[in-house]
Amino acid sequence: MLPLIFAVPFLLPGRPIDAEELRDDYVARMSGFEGTSYHWGGETERGIDCSGLPRRALRDALLVYGVRHANGRALRLWLEHWWFDASARALSEGYRDYTVPLGAGGKIRDMSYDGLLPGDLAVTTDGVHVLAYLGEERWIQADPGIGEVAVLHGRNDCNIWFSRPVTMHRWRLLSGG
Repeated sequence: MLPLIFAVPFLLPGRPIDAEELRDDYVARMSGFEGTSYHWGGETERGIDCSGLPRRALRDALLVYGVRHANGRALRLWLEHWWFDASARALSEGYRDYTVPLGAGGKIRDMSYDGLLPGDLAVTTDGVHVLAYLGEERWIQADPGIGEVAVLHGRNDCNIWFSRPVTMHRWRLLSGG
């Protein structure tokens, strides 16, 4: 009987997901990790790494969305994103079709932010680090150099990652897909 109770949410019908509602919750959840210690391979409040931050925030937002709207698609996507880990490099390569390239890039310090939406991902071209755009030229990242999750201004704050070349990506779910 207990396994059936746990299976019910995943048997719910899948409906379209409101990308704006999901984006708002995802960005808020990323911001909630500010100050959390950097820990390579981590995805918890006790420690999180650069790719774990956007992945964990998106998963948490999917779970809440799925429960709030009784949406089986969101719950199944939550489970899929939990099961299949993705590094910064994998996110830049569109692993499992989770992300789409935006065709933009450069150095965060110098590039145009036109067309970026909160939650968009900047992945270094060498695939070793990912940052997420929060809007208003602010970025959030689990920074190994700082040792924690930090929100910084992309043009005014001094941070090594703002001077490294990046490519821009968006979660497919947040682009209406």
